[in-house]
Amino acid sequence: MDERGPHLPLTVGFDLDMTLIDTRPGIKRCYDLLAAETGTAIDSDLVVSRLGPPVERELANWFPAEAVPTVADRYRALYAEHGIEGSLPLPGAHEAIAAVHRQGGRVIVVTGKYEPNARRNLDAARLAVDGLHGTVFGAQKGAVLRAEGASVYVGDHLGDIEGARVAGALAVAVATGPYTAAELAAAGADAVLPELTGFPGWLADLRA
Repeated sequence: MDERGPHLPLTVGFDLDMTLIDTRPGIKRCYDLLAAETGTAIDSDLVVSRLGPPVERELANWFPAEAVPTVADRYRALYAEHGIEGSLPLPGAHEAIAAVHRQGGRVIVVTGKYEPNARRNLDAARLAVDGLHGTVFGAQKGAVLRAEGASVYVGDHLGDIEGARVAGALAVAVATGPYTAAELAAAGADAVLPELTGFPGWLADLRA
């Protein structure tokens, strides 16, 4: 049983990239455009294999530190125009959100993605959530989750597990991102699911 009790208010946080939405097509397209514009070689396949942290951390692998803020702004502009098409909800995303709402709970998205672009992704995927916080990662996610009163956080990255721990929330990991189920379990996830299709049943058991 959920230690908070089946009838207490429920707030569940979700990561976005590779947890709720497969954003790899749009991100790859934008990095390829950025490479063409700047004349900088960027391995966009490598980039999309390790999504999670804010874009500045990834850009630091390809550009000098002094250029990163300007390039990040350009990337975000490219993403707003070119990054949404082809990014689709992952299996079980709509059902996972609906499962929280059936329990009378709130769904918040807490993501490393720039918040306006995260909103564009959610709207395009028709994922109806109750709150959105962007440009936060790792322990920063924990502070947001704690302020929102979240008791569960669902993500695909080791940084998502860290955020849940900081918030005192249950860390539910899905193996749809850069880490295997074994790696997520070894990092201390309270539950590891192959994908979000298993989340409604997990939540029902928790709240029983």
